[in-house]
Amino acid sequence: MNKQTLSFQAEVKQILHLVTHSLYSNKEIFLRELVSNASDACDKLRFEALDNAALYEDQPNLEIRVWYDEAARTITIRDNGVGMSAEEAVQHLGTIARSGTREFMAALEGDKKKDANLIGQFGVGFYSGYIVADRIPVDSRRAGLAPEAGVRWTSEGTGEFEVETITRPERGTDVVLHLRAGEEEFLSQWKLESVIGKYSDHISLPILMKAQQWDEEKKAQVETGEWRTVNKAAALWTRAKSEITDQQYQDFYKQISYDAEPPLAYTHNRVEGRTEYTQLLYVPAKAPFDLWNRDKRGGVKLYVKRVFIMDDAEALMPVYLRFVKGVVDSADLPLNVSRELLQESRDVKAIREGCTKRVLAMLEDVADSDDAGQKAKYAEFWRQFGAVMKEGIGEDHANRERLAKLYRFASTQADEGVSFADYVKRMKEGQDDIYYITADTLAAAKASPQLEIFGKKGIEVLLLTDRVDEWMLSHLYEFEGHALASVAKGAVDLGKLQDEEEKKQAEAAAEAARPLVERLKKALGERVKDVRVTTRLVDSPACVVVDEGDMSAHLARMLKAAGQTLPTAAKPILEINAEHALVKRLDSAEGGERFEDLAHVLLDQALLAEGSQLEDPAAYVRRVNALLTA
Repeated sequence: MNKQTLSFQAEVKQILHLVTHSLYSNKEIFLRELVSNASDACDKLRFEALDNAALYEDQPNLEIRVWYDEAARTITIRDNGVGMSAEEAVQHLGTIARSGTREFMAALEGDKKKDANLIGQFGVGFYSGYIVADRIPVDSRRAGLAPEAGVRWTSEGTGEFEVETITRPERGTDVVLHLRAGEEEFLSQWKLESVIGKYSDHISLPILMKAQQWDEEKKAQVETGEWRTVNKAAALWTRAKSEITDQQYQDFYKQISYDAEPPLAYTHNRVEGRTEYTQLLYVPAKAPFDLWNRDKRGGVKLYVKRVFIMDDAEALMPVYLRFVKGVVDSADLPLNVSRELLQESRDVKAIREGCTKRVLAMLEDVADSDDAGQKAKYAEFWRQFGAVMKEGIGEDHANRERLAKLYRFASTQADEGVSFADYVKRMKEGQDDIYYITADTLAAAKASPQLEIFGKKGIEVLLLTDRVDEWMLSHLYEFEGHALASVAKGAVDLGKLQDEEEKKQAEAAAEAARPLVERLKKALGERVKDVRVTTRLVDSPACVVVDEGDMSAHLARMLKAAGQTLPTAAKPILEINAEHALVKRLDSAEGGERFEDLAHVLLDQALLAEGSQLEDPAAYVRRVNALLTA
């Protein structure tokens, strides 16, 4: 191939512009990213060589070398991994086939535009080199190809790059950074070693730099010509826990997660028995930006006998724990394991169950701690990941009870942080059920007229406002023998919480209002399923509920907003407060158009208070205007 000049993909041009003009903080991550890429290239060669050992050629020992040239103002990162062909160089370095590209650019253009740590989250780590370099040549040859099939890719990080064929005897890749003016701090053995030690110490491959010693005549450090390993060259999870500091655990987490903050908790264990594996798992303190991105793969990194297999082994962690980061290193899985095999393997099922239990145990330790700091940590964790955790109640039947104990809600007594256990402790004498209401917002839930009798009697009600709550409730029916009861479904029955005198008064009021109920049924016709007198209202004239087995209005609204085709919607039941002045006025009104207007206004107001939209808002306005001017 003669030298060719090609244009970058449009998305790459945008990324390069942002990298060179917007990333100012933590420039040293460029070395982390390029060393990480070099390590990945070696892992890929090791994986491919399982089926074709000839790919190792005459270099069976995989390694990464880093050196600098102060006179030329260059830093070189070399690996003897799988390398690239000319076509792969164009594909991997000139285009980005990744769904996260748009989100990456949006993040950089937003509040986080100066956060260089973002770059590793999107598979665009190579371009971080342009934070410190104004020109990057890349020499490479793919393992298995002839020396004459080498490729040189060169770009100044603008709109174009050049590709030409070269002769390269050794496989692998050299990335050469020509530093910009002002980046001389990286032309230092100490600086490069410290960055490698900070970000890449865990990499299992040796990272080599030329040794230096003090020259008394020159009064400076000079190279000895020998290469020495500057990282531990042992995977962190394979070392004994007693040898690893908390800071090293945290640094490793930041390396694999690209999270600038330390994790909420972590666990490191070697599991022995029928299935043997090592797990190092982290629970983040903050939700990643793409937590709800359907295209984003979750899962931990999978190694088999320390050989890297895949980045996102989804089968090793349930979907509701997709935010968990970490590494699983199995001694039992075959080295040529595939995604399909992962789905079917009995060993994988055992690993998945073990990892799930460990993560839940970590969360329980934080949630159940008496320490105020730990309680605050869990409260923040729940704000970040609570909606995702609620998915687990329907997915993980084996851990349903453990999950329910971890859940936190708002209630009529607290805006957040109420557990089922807290609620049960505060239940009134004679109360059997756990009462809840679902709504679009916390304010709407608090203002619901259906809570009035519960507020009057001091009965706590859970306020559920997450979109996932309705789905959760379809799988969660009780907690420690106490049934979950919606205050917006069925007729209110407070059982032992209502004394005999109150029951007699309610029966008498219902009997007295029977004629009015019949008149309302006739006036409202097909708009309602039923009309009845209720004891749940104290200050409001009316409210709407649905029958026990019907879909709640809140769920119906969410499904409609999501574009779902709904079955015939359940008609509401209008409940009236026979003691309210408006209802008594309605009872005294004569029949005809005025009574019908009052009846429809009463129903429309109850629907609005519940959060529903009116089918005919203009008719409601006309009726209200007519009543106001009568």
